[in-house]
Amino acid sequence: MLAKTKNKVLSGKRLSKEDAIKLFETDDIFTLGKLASYAARKKNGNKAYFIKNIHINPTNICVNRCKFCAFSRSKGEEGAYEMTIDEIIHKLRAMSYELQPPYSEVHIVGGLHPDWPFEYYLEMISRIKKYFPKICIKAFTATEIDYFSRISGKGIVEILTELKRHGLDTMPGGGAEIFDIGVRNQLCPEKLSGEGWLAVMKAAHKAGIKTNATMLYGHVENYGQRVDHLLRLRELQDKTKGFQAFIPLAYHPKNNEIGGTYSSGIDDLKTIAVSRLVLDNFSHIKAYWIMLGEKLSQVALLFGADDIDGTIIDEKVTHSAGALSSKGLTAGELINMIKKAGKVPVERDSFYRKLKVKSQKRDVNE
Repeated sequence: MLAKTKNKVLSGKRLSKEDAIKLFETDDIFTLGKLASYAARKKNGNKAYFIKNIHINPTNICVNRCKFCAFSRSKGEEGAYEMTIDEIIHKLRAMSYELQPPYSEVHIVGGLHPDWPFEYYLEMISRIKKYFPKICIKAFTATEIDYFSRISGKGIVEILTELKRHGLDTMPGGGAEIFDIGVRNQLCPEKLSGEGWLAVMKAAHKAGIKTNATMLYGHVENYGQRVDHLLRLRELQDKTKGFQAFIPLAYHPKNNEIGGTYSSGIDDLKTIAVSRLVLDNFSHIKAYWIMLGEKLSQVALLFGADDIDGTIIDEKVTHSAGALSSKGLTAGELINMIKKAGKVPVERDSFYRKLKVKSQKRDVNE
């Protein structure tokens, strides 16, 4: 069944929508994995990347209440919280002493707070950059950027330019979910549209801000809608070359309005593999261990992934929806995971510049 697609991959030809759907439908998971592994090795050899990073979620108070989201709260609701900038700085300072050497990236995403003006976010990142000038700030999804535009009356380009001037280095890929309008209306009817998400990312790339891209899968979508999502990302990447990594995000069903079940391990591996084969113009495919779990993330490194994210330290969003993984890992644990998958661990910065290459010949505990 995969012979034609296999020949395309081995000859370097681009896969079509029909090819990608067949890959999702196949029961030949081992051939799919080998093809994706071949494609990953062509791009990154036997390397697997990780980063020392920390997540900051300034607030879970959000004017949007996406039906799949277990993290968000309305103002005044039990469990709602908001961090002051001083509290954010204090947390970053505390973690910088605990991690030696300290983290190289802070990842900031949160709810769309009804009362915070755009200037609050400018002050947040400028103060982080002041106190931690060597740390890369990866912050704000396309949905947040659109919200900043609406509350400030400024255009998207102006918003991005001001954020960059105050210290924003790069952007995460969250909020993409599934671009299909029918699926989006079931999951998050209030959220920025798929077309809007792509437009914000295009503007970010034009402004010189590198970003990631994501896809939330395993809820109400079908294979065709997943493939459409991937192809639209591939099309934009052809034009801008601004995406650094693609991260498939496995849906978690707890504490939200959608419910359902966790994705299967087979579906997770298929999605990683198909993503690697379809997104031929993306340098990196990430197996996000928070969502996949530590052990399946190791297997994903043999199915086309070349990155498992980072230390993370204090993940809240996915754990609100029932994540079964740890909330954070040490660099040593990440290195062990990678080495035991037969890969060469490479510590990176936010732009995939190599910081350290760990030898496979010595155990990390030696």
